[in-house]
Amino acid sequence: MSGSRAGSEEKVGSRQRLQMKVNEYKENQNITCVSLRPVQTTVLGKTPKVYLVPFSLSNYKPDQIKHSKSLLDKNSNNEVACKKCKKTEIRKTCRRILTPRMEGTSSKAESTLQKSSLDVYTESNKRQHKSTSDSDTVILSVDMESSQDLDSDEDNTPGLDEFSGLSSYERKRLKNISENANFFASLQLSESAARFREMIKKRQPPESKRKKPKKRENGTGCRRSMRLLKVDPSGVSLPATPAQPTLIADENPLLPPGPLEMTPENRDDDSELFKRVLQTWANVSKTSSKNTEKELANIKSYKANLSGMVINEDTVHKVTKGAVFSVALHPSEIRTLVAAGAKSGQVGLWDLTHQSKEDGVYVFQPHSQPVSCLYFSPANPAHILSLSYDGTLRCGDFSRAIFEEVYRDERSSFSSFDFLGEDASTLIVGHWNGTISLVDRRTPGTSYEKLINSSLSKIRTVHVHPVHRQYFITAGLRDIHIYDTRHLNPRRSQPLISLTEHTKSIASAYFSPLTGNRVVTTCADCKLRIFDSSCISSEIPLLTTIRHNTITGRWLTRFQAVWDPKQEDCVIVGSMAHPRRVEIFHETGKQVHSFFGGECLVSVCSINTMHPTRYILAGGNSSGKIHVFMN
Repeated sequence: MSGSRAGSEEKVGSRQRLQMKVNEYKENQNITCVSLRPVQTTVLGKTPKVYLVPFSLSNYKPDQIKHSKSLLDKNSNNEVACKKCKKTEIRKTCRRILTPRMEGTSSKAESTLQKSSLDVYTESNKRQHKSTSDSDTVILSVDMESSQDLDSDEDNTPGLDEFSGLSSYERKRLKNISENANFFASLQLSESAARFREMIKKRQPPESKRKKPKKRENGTGCRRSMRLLKVDPSGVSLPATPAQPTLIADENPLLPPGPLEMTPENRDDDSELFKRVLQTWANVSKTSSKNTEKELANIKSYKANLSGMVINEDTVHKVTKGAVFSVALHPSEIRTLVAAGAKSGQVGLWDLTHQSKEDGVYVFQPHSQPVSCLYFSPANPAHILSLSYDGTLRCGDFSRAIFEEVYRDERSSFSSFDFLGEDASTLIVGHWNGTISLVDRRTPGTSYEKLINSSLSKIRTVHVHPVHRQYFITAGLRDIHIYDTRHLNPRRSQPLISLTEHTKSIASAYFSPLTGNRVVTTCADCKLRIFDSSCISSEIPLLTTIRHNTITGRWLTRFQAVWDPKQEDCVIVGSMAHPRRVEIFHETGKQVHSFFGGECLVSVCSINTMHPTRYILAGGNSSGKIHVFMN
């Protein structure tokens, strides 16, 4: 027995094999398994134990099994005697052939392989039960290192054709067992890689967080005023003072009703000099604002006169505090007097005939809110009428040095006004809430003669037809309406004509100054529109649309395109283009002229007006400055 064991170990060489003996059963074929646990089963009342270990098909030699069988046949008589010795050697050999890779195999893979080996062993036992042999010994050897050779096809597996005694079914079972072993080996590698990644993540240092400073329990706190704690120096709490109601002051309080003295805010002394100035303004010769010539000037001569208008440092000055909302030019032929209405409620007068700019500027405060409309009276140029958001309309009289109150309504806010009669005795006033007031200056008191509800929700501008003065035009939010004063209904007045071509908010609408045959509108859709109003009927056609940037933003006064009183086929409007300029367009849409000022004009002149007879242009910006272009 010892000689046969030594001979088998020499043939196997360095590879390790496990020999097992199956008592009382005869095995016709070899059984290959990869389980290291003993498989127990009961057949004919006897319980054999089989140890299955990995083996290599590539290094397997068929003569080893034959040689083992021959040795067992010769030494069958000594089989019982050496049974105990072989059991001890089997246990030692199993412990010695365990590799680290097999030790790391998961319990799931081990149980699956054990089940597969048990199936093969049971099927083999069923075939062995039919034979009459008493006993047989099977030597199974599996090398786990070369088990990956079973991944190839069954026909191309090296060494598999040498097992001519194996059936096709057992070969398939052998291949399945080998594939399972390879699968669980790869599964083990992937699990090892996952564990390695988790170890790397755990070793990364955590993100550093700023530690909150610990509160000092015994440290002294910040010093606090005992007066604020309402504690006297002795530590006794003071009695609570009764809370007094706080009065919120109105930012723009209404000025008292009645006439106001014409006192300049920018001059404290030398009242005698100011009285002489007022007397000079009152004695200026009256010049009609209308052009007596029926025919318009030639466009070429008009362009030549515009080209001669220049601006310099002496014709630029800050007149009011805040943005300019309205500008007017005195119709005098000998003096240049510019009036500006400001957002702050001020009215500034600038006489450019003085050598010094500071000496010619006088600022008054007749209103508490923005002055949106300002005109010199066409009947008496010594009167200047101003309208404000605060619901007051006043007339500044240079001869008496007072601002007389013409119309007052504290419950409403005014937006615009115009003269209904040529003698400037009757006025039409537009309100922000959409109502219209008719005011007669000849009647005593400061109330209206008639209040009409228009079909507009808001009214921005009001302008009277220069020839047919019963017609007037109003600019609302999106619509332009033309009304007839002879058919006004106090409850609800319907317009004669409604212009609905505008797509956004409207800023202004004005008749042409001489004949009223044209209407120019300014809209927030960056378009200036000119309509033909020569025949006021059910509708008036649109003649021209001029593309012009009218988006001034929040901090600039909105543009308002106005007619040149000398040339009623040309309109004047401010511009957002660089360099800053003031532009003049013909009613056909062609640009006639652009006023550039260089360093003297570096801001946007939103509100502009032209002298009725002279070539003088005055424009105001949003900081209170007046820019004057003149020959």
